[in-house]
Amino acid sequence: MASDPNTLPPSLLTLYPALRSLPLAQLAALCPASALRQVPAGAQLFSERQDCLGFPLLLAGTIKVVKSTASGREMLLYRVEPGGSCIISSSCLLGHTPYTARGVAETPLSLLVLPTAAFAILVAENALFRDFVFHLFAERIAELMQLVEEVAFHRLDQRLAKLLLARGEAIHSTHQALAEELGSVREIVSRLLKGFAVQGLVRLGREQIMIVDRPGLQELAASNR
Repeated sequence: MASDPNTLPPSLLTLYPALRSLPLAQLAALCPASALRQVPAGAQLFSERQDCLGFPLLLAGTIKVVKSTASGREMLLYRVEPGGSCIISSSCLLGHTPYTARGVAETPLSLLVLPTAAFAILVAENALFRDFVFHLFAERIAELMQLVEEVAFHRLDQRLAKLLLARGEAIHSTHQALAEELGSVREIVSRLLKGFAVQGLVRLGREQIMIVDRPGLQELAASNR
């Protein structure tokens, strides 16, 4: 294992200030050079029912965590960005259980994967790191509860309108990617988008959606009809 603090990525302590309380030599020992990974976009980081590989500390890029159904449909549960981590990984490490969702590199990634033993040591002995892990749990649970509320109590056209509004004026995405994020299927999302275009709310292009009438789309998103 590496013991030279100079081998640590420069952004690690900036993105994960909970680790600053550790002596650099100890941190370097917990994060060996072999733990640093460069992952191309589209690569699968972990899959359902796979044993947990460690605790990811994301330095650059975005990970999407998705849940699949027996019919092949997928729903985006959440994204992991630099400075955050994956609560699926946390729960698997703490509960000694396999992954319950799938993690995919949405963009090229740079990350450190803390070995299972190192994660256990930090949770047991470092209060700041332990607080960081459980704070993530609280944030993600709140997000997942909001997702459950959206799926259970809001129509798909409302949820699609909200998703588009959150992305800015020009959305570069396939209909399939939007469907996965909404837990729907491409055909339904495409039909809704064509309806939005007929109403003059959006303009559709190749892997691009332009918002034309933002107030109209906002009204649809807030509609109770």
